[in-house]
Amino acid sequence: MAPWLTVVGIGEDGFSGLGKQARRALLVATRVFGSPRQLALLPRCIGAERLDWPSPFSLAPVLALRGEPTCVLASGDPMFYGVGASLARHLPVSEMQVLSMPSSCALAAARLGWPLQEVQVLSLVARPLAALNAHLHSGVRLLLLSNDGDSPGAVAALLRERGFGPSRMQVFEHLGGVDERQLCGTADDWPHTQIAALNLVAIECLATPEAPRLPRVAGLPDTAFRHDGQLTKRDVRAITLARLAPQPGELLWDVGAGCGSIGIEWMRAHPACRALAIEADEGRQGFIEHNRDALGVPGLQLVRGKAPDALVGLERPDAVFIGGGVTREGVLGLCWQQLRPGGRLVANAVTLQSELALAHFRERHGGDLTRIHVAQAQPLGAFDTWRQALPITLLDVMKPFDA
Repeated sequence: MAPWLTVVGIGEDGFSGLGKQARRALLVATRVFGSPRQLALLPRCIGAERLDWPSPFSLAPVLALRGEPTCVLASGDPMFYGVGASLARHLPVSEMQVLSMPSSCALAAARLGWPLQEVQVLSLVARPLAALNAHLHSGVRLLLLSNDGDSPGAVAALLRERGFGPSRMQVFEHLGGVDERQLCGTADDWPHTQIAALNLVAIECLATPEAPRLPRVAGLPDTAFRHDGQLTKRDVRAITLARLAPQPGELLWDVGAGCGSIGIEWMRAHPACRALAIEADEGRQGFIEHNRDALGVPGLQLVRGKAPDALVGLERPDAVFIGGGVTREGVLGLCWQQLRPGGRLVANAVTLQSELALAHFRERHGGDLTRIHVAQAQPLGAFDTWRQALPITLLDVMKPFDA
């Protein structure tokens, strides 16, 4: 089928800024979809029926016109956090053509003199602001696609709370149009309140000396998590994540999640990593909800319940971590059964009974058992000595591809 759908990226300069191909597509289209702001940019010579997007947003009206000459308006580059990317998930590329304009991020980088490939871009459009927490590192440059006019003030407040108050902020309104405006300040003294809904925030991150260092590599400080002691400690956590080996797009089951530390660090490894935290204790569920936002992975899904019952019906995982409950009947078996072929199962044990359960599992399915001893230097009178933590037995096994 020849392309019947044309997605037109349109900037703040409107119809006059479009190329010949985009203008021609709009002139011959029978229907044009877009936001009220975008549709208002079209001149009277466009005879197509103008249709606002439905609320709540849906692609169904466009897809229902399959085969009819149709245009969709998008801001700037439609494939960059835009409707073009959404449509591409439903239509083969042979049925649609995308005519791009410079994205707002490209325009902002040009104004700032920032090499775009060295900048981290994050969209806050209909997304939790807490996701920004995972990207805050001193010296990093960020471009944020705002959700609305309140976003810059909320970003400044979050930066102050996280110890990044000295960070320099620049907000661009209506990039590329006659109403373009640039607002400057720091998060500590952000003075601007009346900001257009269509804006982009540029941040040069600068931390105070007291701000905690929270790298993306596994092994965050134990103090980074709110917990009641039910926590896989820092060194063991780093070893465990190394064995789980997170890959982009993979799903982890964090079974008996405690405060959610394993699932959270799994998701911090890559923005596309996903995790389900299974926890029955109500207090620890609250820890998980707090920790996932504070550490920048609000997409971590909390499953309230106890394994194995709470595991029934969940999406099959690419990796499983069992931090508690390995002796509970059916937990190891169901996790192994649901694990995708080629997936990894890692379980930690501290009691003789849980060690025995892991040993029996290894006899049936293979894998490696590792004993981890961690000791820390602590005072003993006027001297120091080693204080040994409880040893951890770790099972690491990969499910065969033909299983």
